[in-house]
Amino acid sequence: MQKYLSLLSLSLLLLACNTAAKTKDAAHERVVTVTIEPQRFFLEQLVGDEYTINTLVPPGTSPETYEPSPSVMIEMGKSDIYFRVGELGFEKVWSSRLEQNNPDVTIVDCSAGIDLMEGDLHGHSHDHADHAGDGHSDSALDPHVWSSPRAMKIFTKNMLEALVKADPDNEPLYRSNFEILTHRINATDSTIQALLQDASTDSFIIFHPALGYFARDYGSHQYSIEFEGKNPSPSQIKELVDLARKEKINTVFIQRGFDAKNAEVIAQEINAELFEIDPMTYKWDEELIRIATILSRQKDE
Repeated sequence: MQKYLSLLSLSLLLLACNTAAKTKDAAHERVVTVTIEPQRFFLEQLVGDEYTINTLVPPGTSPETYEPSPSVMIEMGKSDIYFRVGELGFEKVWSSRLEQNNPDVTIVDCSAGIDLMEGDLHGHSHDHADHAGDGHSDSALDPHVWSSPRAMKIFTKNMLEALVKADPDNEPLYRSNFEILTHRINATDSTIQALLQDASTDSFIIFHPALGYFARDYGSHQYSIEFEGKNPSPSQIKELVDLARKEKINTVFIQRGFDAKNAEVIAQEINAELFEIDPMTYKWDEELIRIATILSRQKDE
């Protein structure tokens, strides 16, 4: 731990020096940083060739358990803007450190203004507003807002306004790109609605509860195999199997990079199909439509 803290202190010092050494002339490469690949998908549509985009969390890595290395923090210090998802894993702590040591880096909470959900101890999700004043404080806010096309309209608007503020000369370009992107998000939403309108069940099982906002948008229910972020016990698996049989669930999702063993066991027990999905992929709209297509197949069974 002491060694890690020493490396962190060194990286922050180097990061601060790096920021001070930034050139401000026209030859300076303009860099912005995002946390995950789905963010890069949206930001690329907005900025075109105006910025180089750096992604913190490598593909196939869980952002909930990811911790940036000192070298990653140094790269963040080269950015004009850091677009954080909002409530994801390490973001709050590292954003605070970045802000303290690099005041020239603008930090944007892309989830600002989105009606966030709370994930309960079983990995299910519910509206944050539903628990206002009820003493509920055991659950963290669900960060997986990118599973919701409707939330992404707010998310990308936050990106847009930050870009306009940082680079007003290109405001017409950014606003034009935003209109095109909004049309693409709306088209994704409409496609998913059409696919799911006749689905025979509104429930599915997923290893890690990453589709809570998707479920909320389209009247579905997700049930997580993970329990408090850990693999379930035999009794918890039995409880989930009993629930799945009661609700006639026949779809189990396992995210890319996660251990499929428990998902396979549950799928066999309830005679469900197991599908690997990748909510962390850059191909945001294609993957959400693929998930909806998988769920829509149930209407023909």
